[in-house]
Amino acid sequence: MAGLEIKSVSSPEDTRPFTDDKGKVGVVGVGGHPVLYGTFEPGWRWSEHVKPIAGTDSCQATHLFYCLSGRMHVVMNDGSEGEIGPGDVVSIDPGHDAWVVGDEPCVSVDFGGYAQYAKQ
Repeated sequence: MAGLEIKSVSSPEDTRPFTDDKGKVGVVGVGGHPVLYGTFEPGWRWSEHVKPIAGTDSCQATHLFYCLSGRMHVVMNDGSEGEIGPGDVVSIDPGHDAWVVGDEPCVSVDFGGYAQYAKQ
């Protein structure tokens, strides 16, 4: 169908697990853009579970993030910070750390377009 493309996050084209079984990101390409469906388990922290994959001091991805469930705290390199919860939409520039808050997985959809996120 011209102009219409439908894909399901339950059938990702690529799956990228985080270290220590702390979750994963599924990648679906739609409309020429990567969409990342992430499950971040309790105890997940970017600086512990993605930094070894990315090889940078802080996350250098741009995120346009919609939180479906759970909570995540984000701290920018400049010290500004905030907490994301269900129903929140957030734009996050490169240069940050983040971690799951509480004992529920944080499940999100990221339309930010950073196709290399957590790629080995």
